[in-house]
Amino acid sequence: MGDIAERIAAARKETDALKERIKAKRDALADTTLKSVASDLEPLPRIVMKVRKILKGHLAKIYAMHWSLDKRHLVSASQDGKLIVWDSYTTNKIHAIPLRSSWVMTCAYAPSGSFAACGGLDNICTVYNLGSNPAKIARELSAHMGYLSCCRFISDRQILTSSGDMSCMLWDIETGMKTLEFTDHTGDVMSLSLSPDKNMFVSGACDATAKVWDIRTGRCVQTFTGHESDINAVQFFPSGDAFGTGSDDASSRLFDLRADRELNQYTHDNILCGITSVAFSISGRLLFAGYDDFNCNVWDTLKAERVGVLAAHENRVSCLGVSSDGMALTTGSWDSMLKVWA
Repeated sequence: MGDIAERIAAARKETDALKERIKAKRDALADTTLKSVASDLEPLPRIVMKVRKILKGHLAKIYAMHWSLDKRHLVSASQDGKLIVWDSYTTNKIHAIPLRSSWVMTCAYAPSGSFAACGGLDNICTVYNLGSNPAKIARELSAHMGYLSCCRFISDRQILTSSGDMSCMLWDIETGMKTLEFTDHTGDVMSLSLSPDKNMFVSGACDATAKVWDIRTGRCVQTFTGHESDINAVQFFPSGDAFGTGSDDASSRLFDLRADRELNQYTHDNILCGITSVAFSISGRLLFAGYDDFNCNVWDTLKAERVGVLAAHENRVSCLGVSSDGMALTTGSWDSMLKVWA
C-alpha cells in the first residue's frame, strides 16, 4: 500500500509541475490583454432598454426560458408545474403544458419549433411534441443519476443534457437512448451551450471549471479555470470562438478557445451577488447577465465596463435569452414574470 501511495504522490507532484510549465508557456504567449487592445475604441453609449411586453401566467418562480429560432415564440418553465409556450408579439399562451414533476430546472425549444423539452429534480428529460394540441409527451429520457440542470436540442432527433451527477449526455430522441456520455467534471454540471456549428458544446460546473467538448468524439478538448465558485451559466459567443460564463463568485468572464485563456472579467465593486444566467447580443459586443439582486447588468464585452442596468423584476433574475435576430431580450424571474426588453 505504501508503495502505491508514494507513486500517487509522485504522479501528483509531476502533474502539478506540468501544470506550472503549461501555465508559464501560456503566460509567455499572452503579449497583451483584450482591455488594452480595446482601449482605443469609442466607449459605448449608455444602453437604455425598455420593457416592451410582460408575459404573465406563471403562478410560481420561473426557473428557465428559451427562445425559438422563429424569433417570435419562447418557452418557459416554472415550479408551478407548468411549461408555457408564449407568442412574444401578442403575449398569448400557445401551450400550457402540465408537468408530471413541478420541480423543473430547465427547458429548451427545438430548432424546428416542433418540440420542447424540460427536466429537473425528476432526473428525466421530457420531450413534448408541440404539433398536437394539447402537446403530448414524445419521449422521456432517463439515465441521469442526478437532477437535470440544462438541456439543449441539436436537432429534432438529438438533444444534449447536463446533470447534477457531474455528467452530460447526448441522446437519440427517437429511440430514447443515450448515445454518448461526457464525464470529466468533478462537480454538478449546471449549464451547457452549443457552439454555432453544433459540433462542440461548453459546460459549466460546480467544480468552478468550464469545459469544451467535441460531440463527434465525446472528449473534453479544453478546460478553463479562473472562477472562484460554482459556474451557473455558460453561453457561446456568436462567432463560436469564445464563450461567456456567470458564477456565484459575482463575476462573469470571457474565455477564448483559440487563446486558451480568460480574456476578460466583468465585475463591479458594488456587485456582490451571484450570476444566474448570461447571454450575448447578436454582434457579441454586449453581454447580458442576470443576478440574484433582481437586476440584469449589461456589459461591454471588449472594454469590460458596465453600460446598462435593467431593473424591473421584484425577485432574482433566474434566466435570460436574446432572440435569434438579436432584436429582443427576455428575462425570467422568481417574481413569476417574463419581461421582453428592446
